Amino acid sequence: MRIHSPKLFAVVLLASVVSGCGSIQAPDAVKGSGKEGSTEGACVRLDPGLNWPAGVREHLQKVIEAHSACIGTVRDGEASVAIFDWDNTVVKNDIGYATNFWMLRNDKILQPENQDWKTTDRYLTDAAAVALSAACGTDIPAGEPLPTSKDQDCADEILAILNDTTRSGEAAFAGFDSRRLTGAYSWGTTLSAGYTAEELAFFGGEAKKQNLAAPEGEMQTVGTQEVDGYIRIYPQMKDLITVLQAHGVETWVVSASPEPVVKVWSQEVGIRADHVVGVRSVYQDGVQTTHLKGCGGVPDGDDSVMTYIDGKRCWANQEIFGIQGLAAFEQAPADRRQFLAAGDSVTDVTFVGDATAARIAVNRNKAELMCHAYDDVDGAWVVVPMFIDPAPRREEPYACSTTAYTNPDGIPGPVKRPDGTVIPDQADTIF
Repeated sequence: MRIHSPKLFAVVLLASVVSGCGSIQAPDAVKGSGKEGSTEGACVRLDPGLNWPAGVREHLQKVIEAHSACIGTVRDGEASVAIFDWDNTVVKNDIGYATNFWMLRNDKILQPENQDWKTTDRYLTDAAAVALSAACGTDIPAGEPLPTSKDQDCADEILAILNDTTRSGEAAFAGFDSRRLTGAYSWGTTLSAGYTAEELAFFGGEAKKQNLAAPEGEMQTVGTQEVDGYIRIYPQMKDLITVLQAHGVETWVVSASPEPVVKVWSQEVGIRADHVVGVRSVYQDGVQTTHLKGCGGVPDGDDSVMTYIDGKRCWANQEIFGIQGLAAFEQAPADRRQFLAAGDSVTDVTFVGDATAARIAVNRNKAELMCHAYDDVDGAWVVVPMFIDPAPRREEPYACSTTAYTNPDGIPGPVKRPDGTVIPDQADTIF
């Protein structure tokens, strides 16, 4: 395991000077006791008792101290910003899916309007709608709960479509910009249409209690399928967020899970609900509809953008930095970007890549993200394995030069650096 450190620290030092953050003090210059892993003194440090790959904790500490209100390296007293994805970045496993699973096990999915599954998502294919109607039937009136705790056929079809295909293998979603949205994630949100945000938060809270109480590694049965049945907060990420906050850094979550659910979880690491951006739905008379709120000038109900790849950048720029209109889809100037970001998937590659000083890639073998992280063109990328049940080493190199990039039409292509050059294939070395 290694960190790409030699050029990384030089870039951090340069970035702090360019941004007007002042000089970086050495660790022994931290105000107060500076005791590692403690809250003593004015400026706490990352806990040395938590396992990071060699050199990573020390590097992250330097980056924090270069952007610290506590030490005084931020300019004009302005707060620095750090942004985290949530699922499989701050926690092991996925809280959006966990909530879907809880709703299926507790008969909370409602029969769609006119008993027509096409009304649930504009990108749902005819094949998927037919499959859902066949599996879930029309005996239950529209707006009433489907008996998915007992109806295994219905539950299994919903699970299959949450994984992008019908049980017969037909595509479940089509027609969206794959850099701004993905059908399965948007549909996973619309499965809670018909409920208030408070009701969805309750469902998320019940799923949270179940998944935190379950033994590590636990699986659960939904329909006839075995799916993840536990979630854990990564201690390393919780500690990182705590230390960032102690240094005056504004910490945010930008997630592709439904926002009311993410807000239920974010308190576990001390991130306030008003610092959470998740998938945002359109509400009518206080009740969630099947439509999404827009970003970057895209109107509400257009359903063409969510917190996904370039859409995550848009939502981060709009909600955190106040950038409006089409400009929210573009990379902002360095002084209006997060200095640190963390993610685990292609979902996160754009906003993590926007971070000016530290870009943490949690290795789940997601090609586009890992191509950038291993290429590490400017020294700002840090690769870490999953802290619980890490993914095995990928035996074949990531196909960065040919098929690792997701184009808007969904057709794969080569991954390119900011200067337009193609990233060569990358070996998996940190796992």
